[in-house]
Amino acid sequence: MSESVDDWPLGRLLSMAARLVEHSWNDALEQRGLTHAGLIALHFLDAGPLNQTELARSARVENQTMSRTVERLEREGLVRREADPRDRRRQIVSRTEAGTAAWASTRDLEAELFPRLEHPDHLRAQLIEIIHRSSEGRW
Repeated sequence: MSESVDDWPLGRLLSMAARLVEHSWNDALEQRGLTHAGLIALHFLDAGPLNQTELARSARVENQTMSRTVERLEREGLVRREADPRDRRRQIVSRTEAGTAAWASTRDLEAELFPRLEHPDHLRAQLIEIIHRSSEGRW
């Protein structure tokens, strides 16, 4: 006899919910020609161009990881890299028009994919608390 999800411990519920959300999210992004990492980079570029190190720091990933993400986005025509005029060793990353359109196409993605919750702000606050407490000292 299978155990009801109602009886699962909170950690298992979070893990299962995260996997299901991730699969739905990744499928929807793939249909738009994006990856989750690419979406994060496009999100941080919403405020304007950043150098690649700032972009990696904002996304909380290693520079090498962001470099691969930016390379893919550049191949897809969603971002462009240019030498920083203040330091030619650094690359400034900015969104292209296509990148802005791709970013805009994801604006309602959560509403399309996930069930409407009665108290989404409460869940959001709790998830943020879990993330902060679980990531202390990690980044």
